[in-house]
Order: sequence, then structure tokens, then C-alpha cells
Amino acid sequence: MAGRLVIVGAGQAGFALAAKLRALKDGRPITIIGSEPCLPYQRPPLSKKYLLGEMTFERLLFRPESWFADNNVEIRLSTPVEAIDREQKIVRLFDGSAVAYDQLALATGATPRRLPTAIGGDLGGVFTVRDKADADALADEMKAGRRLLIIGGGYIGLEAAAVARKLGLEVTLIEMAERILARVAAPATAGAMRAIHEAEGVVIRENTGFVRLIGLDGRVKGAELSDGTVLDVDMVIAGIGVLPNDQLASAAGLETMNGIIVDAHGRSSDADVFAMGDCAVQDWNGERVRLESVQNAVDQAEAVAAVLAGGNEPYRPKPWFWSDQYEVKLQIAGFNLGYDETLTRPGAREGSLSVWYFRQGNLIAVDAINDAKAYVTGKKLLETGRQPERAVLLDPAADLKQLLG
Repeated sequence: MAGRLVIVGAGQAGFALAAKLRALKDGRPITIIGSEPCLPYQRPPLSKKYLLGEMTFERLLFRPESWFADNNVEIRLSTPVEAIDREQKIVRLFDGSAVAYDQLALATGATPRRLPTAIGGDLGGVFTVRDKADADALADEMKAGRRLLIIGGGYIGLEAAAVARKLGLEVTLIEMAERILARVAAPATAGAMRAIHEAEGVVIRENTGFVRLIGLDGRVKGAELSDGTVLDVDMVIAGIGVLPNDQLASAAGLETMNGIIVDAHGRSSDADVFAMGDCAVQDWNGERVRLESVQNAVDQAEAVAAVLAGGNEPYRPKPWFWSDQYEVKLQIAGFNLGYDETLTRPGAREGSLSVWYFRQGNLIAVDAINDAKAYVTGKKLLETGRQPERAVLLDPAADLKQLLG
């Protein structure tokens, strides 16, 4: 039997690694160390159905508690890790104990950026959205009629806006860039999503930065914006990105660069230490990137499991993402990094469309808004490396099935 595997992080990637090893009939001892008090769970529904009260937390659990004992997986919850001692091959915990490992997997995820204390980030009523504790705190505060300011026009901010409007809050969203989704989507996708939110009553202010929050008796009451206006607000959600949790790795001497650098097999600069998920930096067409998605966390973890079980197949990311906002499903296949051209195609349903991204003439990604056929077609093209015929894409009446031939 192989030696003990210690997994730091009890989220999507950490659980997927352990589950895949057991599915591969790998019987090595496994210890999962998690800082949260609850069993591993799905995060995406937290800010949607769970926050809306449409899904209980028990339904978010990957497996019941009995699964871990039945599969000889030790899980230690509410247990932050203090340090990694690579020389002695032990993980030191804040409670003073230590766990020895033969192989170590870091699935430490990422932490939301928070507003600085100097500008009001420590006031009551200021939130981020990442874990169960965040969602529970928000659920207690999101009451109809309250005035919510969302800082940041990325997917986190937009999803929060959709939930808040469903709950009856008044929502203002500010984005300092010239448009929402500026870093992650083309103008056509951003414009469509902006129109959807504005139709639902969200006030979106682009090219608008944030100066400071104004408090009263320790709680947020207002927000000063870069154009000099002051908004009356009851609560604030900061959706300004995340930082990879690579501090343990860096302190242990592993190579890091805005995340833990890994090779195509998920190995860090130490051959006995792997990393996966949101904390891992991997190669993507010659560039080092972090792929922040559930899909990548699972796929990369399962690829690492196969390597640990004796395989040698490199991980080749095939990214896909999704975002649910109101009754709108935005599905994304591929990764649009470095695109230099887009084509926009209306879908069969009213309000549906797809945006096709190209780099040097080659298809690299597709955004599909309420257009499942475009998403499925684009995903298959990307997986097979086939290039779509431009004439078919540009003809709204053409059947996309022709592209798969």
C-alpha cells in the first residue's frame, strides 16, 4: 500500500482527489484537513439557491459523514494548518499537533479580497461571498427594501445582484472599469448581461470607483464614490476578486507566483507535494494561469489522483464555466485569454445569443446566453480542435449541427 496522503483543504478539489483515489481502488491512508467546521460541500449554490432558501445545507454535502469512515478517509474539521515542514514531511496544525505525510496535496483554494479597514472595510454590514459562513451572514441581512451596494461587476457581483433583487432589495452595482465583466467577457456578453440586470431593476454604474464607506455606530450607512456622489446604503458586498491561498506553500519554500506553480501532473517544485484547484498556477498555451472554476478543481484533482495511483497522463484543461442569474443561464466553453476577434450570433429564443472568441483565427471560447445548442456545439468543437465555418456562424437561420458535420 502507498504511504499516507495528506490533503490540506476540504473543498471541491480536496474532496474530489480523495473520492477519485477510492474510485480507482487506491487504498492508501488519506487524511483531509479542513479549516471550516462542516463536511465538504458544493459552493456554487451557496450564493444562489441556498441564500434564497430554496436548498438546505444538507443537500450541498458531497457525501454524508458515514462515507468518510466507510472509505477509510480521516477528516479533521475546524483545523487550520500552521506550517508545512518538507524536511520532516509533516504538516503542523494550530492546535499544536502534527500529521506526517508521504505525499501532500494542497487544495487550499482562494480568499476574497476585502475592503481595507482604513476605508470602512471593518464596518458591520460589509460582506464577501465565498463560504457557508458568508452565506449565513448574508441570509440574516438580506431583507426586502434594504439598500445594497455591490462593489465589482464580475460574476460574483452580478450573481449577488440577481439574488438580492429576487429578495426585494434595492441594488446599486458599481464597476470602476469602463464596463462590467471587462476582464472576463467580450463587450457583447457584457452588454447583454447589463441589459438583463437593468431590466430587473439593478442600477449599474460603470466607470465609477469607490472611495470610502461611511459608518454610524460601527455599521455602514453610506458610500462615497469616485464621482463625488454619496449613496445611502444599508449593506455592502465586495466582489473585487480573490487571492490564492498560497501562503503555506510559499513559507515552505515551494515555488509560487500568484498561486502554487505546478507542472502538467499537478506537482509543485517538490515532487511529493501536489496542488490543484483555485490555488494552483498551471500552463495554458505557454502562459501561467489560475483557472478559478468548479470544473477545473474537479478535473485537475482527478488527474492528480490518477498520477498518484500510478498513471502518467498530463492534465490538459478543457475549461467550462457557468453562471445563473435570474432565469438566465450563461454557459462558457473554453478560455478567452488573448482573444483578438469575436462573432456574435443570435439564438433561436428571444434574448438568447452566443459570442464566439477567436485568437489568430482559431476558436478559443464560446459564451452562450440561454443558448444551450451554441454552448454544446462550441464545447465539442473546442474538444476536437475543429474550426467552425464562419458562414454558418454568421447565418442566424443555419443549424449549428452543420459545424459538427
